[in-house]
Amino acid sequence: MSPATRPRDLPPTLGMTLVEGGAEFAVYAGHADSVEVCLFDEGDTDGSTERRVPLVERTHGTWFGFLPGVQAGQRYGLRADGPWRPQEGLRYNPHKLLLDPYARAVEGEVRWGPEVYAHPVNQQLRGDDVIRGTLDSAGAMPRCVVVRDDFDWGDDQHPHTPLADSVVYEAHVRNITMLHPEVPEHLRGTYAGLCHPAVIAHLKAIGVTAVELLPVHAFTSEPEVVQRGLVNHWGYNTLGFFAPHARYASTPDPQGALDEFKGMVRLLHDEGIEVILDVVYNHTAEQSRQGASLSWRGLDNRAYYRLDERGQDIDVTGCGNTLDLRHVMVCKMVLDSLRYWVQECHVDGFRFDLAVALGRGQNDDFDPNHPFLVALRTDPVLSRGKLVAEPWDVGIHGWRTGQFPPPFAEWNDRFRDAVRTFWLQDLGAQVHGQEGHGVRELATRLAGSQDLFGARDRGPVASVNFVAAHDGFTVADLTAYNAKHNGPNGEGNRDGTDGNRSWNHGVEGPTDPLDLTHVEVGTARRRSMRNLLATTLLATGVPMLNAGDELGRSQDGNNNPYCQDSEVSWFDWGLDDWQEDLLATTQFLTTLRAEHTVLRQRTFFTGRPVHEDGSTDLAWFGADGEPMENGRWEDPSTRTLLMFLNGACLQDRSLLLVLRGDAEPGTVTLPTLPGLTGYELLWDSTLERPCHPGPLLPPGAVEVGGACLQVYRAVDPT
Repeated sequence: MSPATRPRDLPPTLGMTLVEGGAEFAVYAGHADSVEVCLFDEGDTDGSTERRVPLVERTHGTWFGFLPGVQAGQRYGLRADGPWRPQEGLRYNPHKLLLDPYARAVEGEVRWGPEVYAHPVNQQLRGDDVIRGTLDSAGAMPRCVVVRDDFDWGDDQHPHTPLADSVVYEAHVRNITMLHPEVPEHLRGTYAGLCHPAVIAHLKAIGVTAVELLPVHAFTSEPEVVQRGLVNHWGYNTLGFFAPHARYASTPDPQGALDEFKGMVRLLHDEGIEVILDVVYNHTAEQSRQGASLSWRGLDNRAYYRLDERGQDIDVTGCGNTLDLRHVMVCKMVLDSLRYWVQECHVDGFRFDLAVALGRGQNDDFDPNHPFLVALRTDPVLSRGKLVAEPWDVGIHGWRTGQFPPPFAEWNDRFRDAVRTFWLQDLGAQVHGQEGHGVRELATRLAGSQDLFGARDRGPVASVNFVAAHDGFTVADLTAYNAKHNGPNGEGNRDGTDGNRSWNHGVEGPTDPLDLTHVEVGTARRRSMRNLLATTLLATGVPMLNAGDELGRSQDGNNNPYCQDSEVSWFDWGLDDWQEDLLATTQFLTTLRAEHTVLRQRTFFTGRPVHEDGSTDLAWFGADGEPMENGRWEDPSTRTLLMFLNGACLQDRSLLLVLRGDAEPGTVTLPTLPGLTGYELLWDSTLERPCHPGPLLPPGAVEVGGACLQVYRAVDPT
């Protein structure tokens, strides 16, 4: 809508919009007395070229105006003046240069010093937050940059892969390519590097249908991390919800960075791979009220953040502040951001970090019918993409797995814990003569977690199944460490969880391959890795792989490398033989999943007959081949479970999964079922590398290795 046609009482689109002869600009600062747009020349980092343009029009708390002569490439920031009443949550300070919350490009870094704080602080960045400071921050702040949205998308199409057919790959833009020998050095660690043919070939080879990228919104490092000589590597510290992180681009040009991101999406789409963004709308980089004034706090602290009656932050994120999506303009900002990434950047969906924080209502408790969640579900653009919740935060009643409304899928931490417990924690306990947890919980997770996702017709595709993610041990480290080793993070090993449910198989950390006493340890660890990956890829639900687990990647026992932009996090592509074997195993398992509909159920199992012979869609058996009964389900000593997936109603072959959690080899009886003549062994985790299917075995006793998972294909007379 042009200035000539827009009603005078209607503000323009928030942010900077190029129009004929200049740009229209609008920003929400509901309690401000004045707002100025500050224009800078390119290359000005000290503020010497600053030109201030007051915004004189205001409607419903939104300040706006026309800026003649502004073109693409213009660097700018904001200043807002108003009351300084911290006890009421009002912290205006005109000495602070602020980022536009709607900026589509951010250039430069925050230079952490007293200048960027609205209150006076010392060199340790501590001070009295009730006094308004007088230092100017223009020389310490990044700049917003005006960019164009005229990218040539050609015939780009969203792949729209059904959730049941999806294999999600959680990845970091830099980690995959920083050491990749086939990616040109100038493209390593960039958006362009991620879509390099060598990387795409790897993704396709392991059956990936979607990459879920750790945050790519513009972010900065926390001051305390910088003081330790480290950086925020993961990106959960947002500076701008509309701008791609500039450091991930191979070009320093802000326009080029945006175009490079879009080009990455287009090339991945060309190969049928979706792009899901891990988005952080629960908090920002400004931390608590003792933190800096970088954008939202200086524009309207009381509107953007959840505050108590004393003006203190209500923190349910563990990061100092919580965005207040109860406020209509904050909710609008997040929805506008999401739509921007879908409509202008063509991404396919979002994983919402600490999603419970986004749905906390007027009483601060989680509300599945929160206006923001309703808006997501009804928006004609957003509701058609993939929406994935991390269903917890650190506030009271923060664990909400299974409680998000459709069409959300959710990270299933109960799946993670059950699988780790069965294959690692209980196995380690058994070696030491201790009792385990039985198989009931494992069976529930294998079948799609109906106890969590059965309501409101959500189906098993609401469960995103994973055993490892960016936060925690890798699959390899789960098998090699009993405890975290986070010393390099500089926090005295206090950071990161202690509840890993891991097992080192008798030796803490890496073993010497030339030490014959460690050969059995290495063999057992590799088998455990295969068990963990296979359980994830064969269970009912949506499998998610932690990037690099298919290569046996280790982080040296660091289960929280959020600040490790180093070889600790980067992939080493110089693979040993066992890593090549693990890669081949992953390829085989994702292919097996793609070939068999019984592994990609869209609805929950019913337990009712699906064939004229009376066989049910799902059946459970014990090691003796007899059906599981209540007593066996409750027995903590039960360590073997057989899962029969009937393909009769799906026009698919039936499969039998044998999960043997006993440490020692033993006998398992393949069950006798109507219409079946035998079983064909497709895969056995005791083998280092997949092999051709075995001979036809009749129902009855077979010898099975210790701590292994087998997959059989059922054979009928036809």
